[in-house]
Amino acid sequence: MNGYIHSTESFGTVDGPGVRFVIFLQGCPMRCQYCHNPDTWKMNSGSVRSAQSLIREYERNKAFYTSGGITVTGGEALMQIDFLLELFQLAKQNGIHTCLDTSGVTYRPGVSEYNRKLDDLMAVTDLVMLDIKHIDPAGHKVLTGHDNAGILAFARYLDEKNIPVWIRHVVVPGITDDPQLLTRLGEFLGTLSNVKALDVLPYHIMGVSKYKELDIPYPLEGVEPATKKQAMTAKQIILTAYWKIRKRAKA
Repeated sequence: MNGYIHSTESFGTVDGPGVRFVIFLQGCPMRCQYCHNPDTWKMNSGSVRSAQSLIREYERNKAFYTSGGITVTGGEALMQIDFLLELFQLAKQNGIHTCLDTSGVTYRPGVSEYNRKLDDLMAVTDLVMLDIKHIDPAGHKVLTGHDNAGILAFARYLDEKNIPVWIRHVVVPGITDDPQLLTRLGEFLGTLSNVKALDVLPYHIMGVSKYKELDIPYPLEGVEPATKKQAMTAKQIILTAYWKIRKRAKA
């Protein structure tokens, strides 16, 4: 099976444990205002690659991945679930650690053909890095163009499946840095038993040049980048709320 690939990175160090082969799939339904990869939005474009060819590319540098594996991101990787499933099945046949980086936006609760494929995918997924953009539904829709009901339901689905999750959250000044919102996020995460790590990332403007190249207006023009201190403060607020809920659950 072939997939639409934006690019690959041979030696990724921030997309899961260890050194990783990172595959960026093409296509995304969300329009996050701070997205730094608008060139991944368009569906059915990019390089056409087979799952087997990507596994072969991984194997060429296998010696460097002894504590890592493959991470598939996007765009939104779950937009190409059939290709992703074949890729991860091949990876597991070759003893490769698999990580999915996703927003979870494609998930809808209930019985469906898509969710049956998702069940099969989770059977060969070792780790999910889940981006929670905004905990408030209305705020999430303004920020991304979609509400977050399916995303939060996906987080609960992963918990039910006992899939280890790393949470990612971007701190955008004036948008996602409100202490009450951060507390709500921590309280939600505290209801999950599968959270293994939390990455709170400062908003940056390194992707602005891509918007100019694509002749797309940059939605957050004038918003200053967040500092590492702001990200650390936000993470502490989230963790304080998280552990408060976790302690109650264990009591």
